[in-house]
Amino acid sequence: MRVVPGGVFTMGSARFYPEEAPPRRVRIAPFLLDETPVTNRSFAAFVAATGHVTQAERPPDPRLYPGLRRELAQPGSLVFEPAPARPGHPAPPWWHYRLGADWRHPLGPGSSLDGLEEHPVVHVGHGDAEAYAAWAGKRLPTEAEFEFAARGGLDDADYAWGDELAPGGAMLANYWQGPFPDGNTLEDGWLRTSPVGSFPANPYGLYDLIGNVWEWTADWYAEPKAMKKKRPDACCIPADPRGGTRGHSIDRRDRCRIPRKVLKGGSHLCAASYCQRYRPAARYAQPIDTTTGHVGFRCAKDHAPV
Repeated sequence: MRVVPGGVFTMGSARFYPEEAPPRRVRIAPFLLDETPVTNRSFAAFVAATGHVTQAERPPDPRLYPGLRRELAQPGSLVFEPAPARPGHPAPPWWHYRLGADWRHPLGPGSSLDGLEEHPVVHVGHGDAEAYAAWAGKRLPTEAEFEFAARGGLDDADYAWGDELAPGGAMLANYWQGPFPDGNTLEDGWLRTSPVGSFPANPYGLYDLIGNVWEWTADWYAEPKAMKKKRPDACCIPADPRGGTRGHSIDRRDRCRIPRKVLKGGSHLCAASYCQRYRPAARYAQPIDTTTGHVGFRCAKDHAPV
């Protein structure tokens, strides 16, 4: 783990998506954060030690999912696999609920972790991330902690490394280049996940806080305006802000009424032509039961100075 020094920074942005605004000044206490997302190798050690069964390895409870087709009431997870678009036809789906897809089988039955030991673990739900963190004697980072760490001391820049996505053509994170969803030019060298640490560390010595996989945080999703303070003077800067409540995190339009946590960091599927969320301010509301091939996590810990 690395020490993240803490301090005051501008959280959020008014330059991209509405759920990131308004920008607001917040204060973060020093804390510890894993250098990288949790890898398949580390997660396998956790499962071997505890016998943990992940969300994707358990069949969904039909009582929680009105209208669930019987054939889908089996263990599985969401796999990204777009079909080629056909002129004059609606865009085909990009995500498929694949029976048998889980952290050991990231593309479904027949796939394995061979050669992926140092890639981030994926197809894990929020409860799986919390269970791993508890086993490791750690916790998940808050949204504010994650964003502060991702900025690396560079306050209010669009990207973790400045205001240009690919300065001088340099690929500084694993994200999608080219037309999305079926035209990845692979300028960064990776179609899906990449081994952790494949791209440069930030000034805090942390890797992959941008791109590769979205990461679970500890916070329930809420609109930033709910956390905004009226007085901007330094004495009233909020310290270590947290998100909303479990109940208020639920999307009222969702028949299943599943609470949502905040994801941070973007993933290898974020593209300039579609989802520009390879940025510290970017955030996404993810139902806690939803597992996919582009969501992982890392752990944090309170910092006790010696």
